[in-house]
Amino acid sequence: MRKSFLPKLTVLAAVFALALTGCQSKSNNTTSTETSASESAETTAAETTAAEAKTVEVTDIHGTVTVPVNPKTVVALDNRTFETLSDWGIKLAAVPKGVMPADSSYVADSEVQDIGNHSEPNLEIIAAADPELVIVGQRFSSYYEEIKKLVPNAAVVDLSFQISKEAGKSGESFTNGLKDSTITLGKIFNKNEEAEKLNADFDQAIEKAKSAYNGTDKIMSVVVSGGDIGFSAPVSGRVWGPLYEVFGWTSALEVSGATSDHQGDDISVEAIAQSNPDWIFVLDRDAAISSTKDAVPAQDVINNSPALQNTTAITKGQVVYAPNDTYTNESIQTFIELFDNLAKSLTK
Repeated sequence: MRKSFLPKLTVLAAVFALALTGCQSKSNNTTSTETSASESAETTAAETTAAEAKTVEVTDIHGTVTVPVNPKTVVALDNRTFETLSDWGIKLAAVPKGVMPADSSYVADSEVQDIGNHSEPNLEIIAAADPELVIVGQRFSSYYEEIKKLVPNAAVVDLSFQISKEAGKSGESFTNGLKDSTITLGKIFNKNEEAEKLNADFDQAIEKAKSAYNGTDKIMSVVVSGGDIGFSAPVSGRVWGPLYEVFGWTSALEVSGATSDHQGDDISVEAIAQSNPDWIFVLDRDAAISSTKDAVPAQDVINNSPALQNTTAITKGQVVYAPNDTYTNESIQTFIELFDNLAKSLTK
């Protein structure tokens, strides 16, 4: 009797089918893994390409400028930028040391060239540095075209912004100007998160100081220079002017023909006394200029003025001083510090 091989063949067929299925499954898994790895590699490559972009387009007061990202050689001339650049660890080739805070890391660094102040700058030092980027602004804005000709291969960015003289616009142009400049620096030096954080801190400081003001106290803002007191008028006054609109301050005094003069407008101490301000906000111009020979501390000038002693501001000790380096360091950090101080003072 012949034995049937059908069961054995059936078993063999089943084994073969399982083996074939396993191979196909392994092949499918391999293909899936390879596809996933490929997609991951493409994503990583795209992210790397974005992070390593060689240039970025920014907008300054003159228009759109193509700037190298993380430029190797940088010259900075704008007083609103030095503290930010220093905090971010940006190396600079040349700066105007004569109009910078004495404690700036760039002033102390002998490897950083000094081009002098804006009255008589040595612009040839900029050309000799052969920079990839020159940051212009404020005091040096008038040299923009000359600098562009000196370094035709460099990107020249002018971060100047005008404080509007139109009522209702000065506060807006001030805050937007500072924040836009910070964002621009963040794009150039790949510090976008840091720039956003600075702007968020700035907005928060504004809200604190705004909430601290009662809406009725009369404010007198002044600039003290060479022992003299100048009036920093609402809207146009140096440092304090735009802040009247930012915080809704009520001015103790209105002066026609007010300007943005760096020493403030001429005003008699008697006129200040007669306005009887609840608060006096002071910018000590000389404190920021170490070379000033006739410097007298602003606090001494205010405290030793007989005419002011009976004002509400003096009798209640309601005098607030801007940070000592404000005149030469009008950075976003300086204003954050100032606004925090105002908030604390106004809520006491």
